[in-house]
Amino acid sequence: VQLQAFGGGLVQAGDSLRLSCAASGGTFNSYVMGWFRQAPGKEREFVAAISRSGNLAYYADSLKGRFTISRDNAKNTVYLQMNSLKPEDTAVYFCAANLGGWSPRTDRSYNYWGQGTEVTVSS
Repeated sequence: VQLQAFGGGLVQAGDSLRLSCAASGGTFNSYVMGWFRQAPGKEREFVAAISRSGNLAYYADSLKGRFTISRDNAKNTVYLQMNSLKPEDTAVYFCAANLGGWSPRTDRSYNYWGQGTEVTVSS
C-alpha cells in the first residue's frame, strides 16, 4: 500500500486547511485510516482515525471540535479538515493505514505510512 499525503502549507492562525491522503496498491476499505502529526522536537502524536466504512471517527481530545476526519472509499482517499488553526498545530502530518483495525489511536497499530505533509500556522 502506498499513501501520499498532500494539502499542507503555510496559513495564518484562524485559517482552515484540508489535507488529503490518496492510497494505492491495496484494498482501501479494508483499512482503518489515521492521521498523526509530529511537531519539531516532539514525538509523533495521534490526531484522528476513521473506521473502514467511515461511520466511526476517533479524535485526540485536544483537537475534537476543530478537526474532522472523513474518507471516500470510492476515491481511495482520506481527508482531514482542520479549522481554526493555531500555531501549535504546526507539524508534519502523516496519514497511515491500519490493517487489523486495532487500537486506532496508537501509531504502532498502523502498517503503512505516507511521507507526510507539512503544515505551518503563523500567528
